[in-house]
Amino acid sequence: MIHIIVGNTGSGKTTYSHRLREQTGGCIFSIDKWNKVLFLKDKTKNDGLEWMLERINRSETLMQHYILQLEHNGVDSILDLGFSKRTHRQKFVSFATLNKIEYKIHYLDISKELRKARVIQRNTEKGITYEFEVNPNDFDFMETWFETPTNEELKNGVHIKL
Repeated sequence: MIHIIVGNTGSGKTTYSHRLREQTGGCIFSIDKWNKVLFLKDKTKNDGLEWMLERINRSETLMQHYILQLEHNGVDSILDLGFSKRTHRQKFVSFATLNKIEYKIHYLDISKELRKARVIQRNTEKGITYEFEVNPNDFDFMETWFETPTNEELKNGVHIKL
């Protein structure tokens, strides 16, 4: 089973993924962790969104390799990859379908006010889900970047609204 965790910045995707891991015994793939460990130390002020998206795409290719191994061993994959765009979600739905792997979309539909408060708290406390600071400009950008899942996407999914 592939769990596709969807939500805008500060919606609690990583926290939710950890809870889901406890319930399923699955393996979490968190793009924030991968980015922090593999790429952010090399990023310069001139490297923009395209630079990061290219590295995310390479990471996801490797993740798919491991997802197939986990599926073969009966272990769920929990994808904490943001999934801000429909095309990104469709990439993994198509991957699951092609490989005959069951999948479920989990949409964390959390108010902007609550998400913003969570980001500020995470930036301050630097707790277990903290990987890097999300500044107000990045938060505002993600508000325009995120595409809400359609009813069709959520047909067999989980929709959590706060």
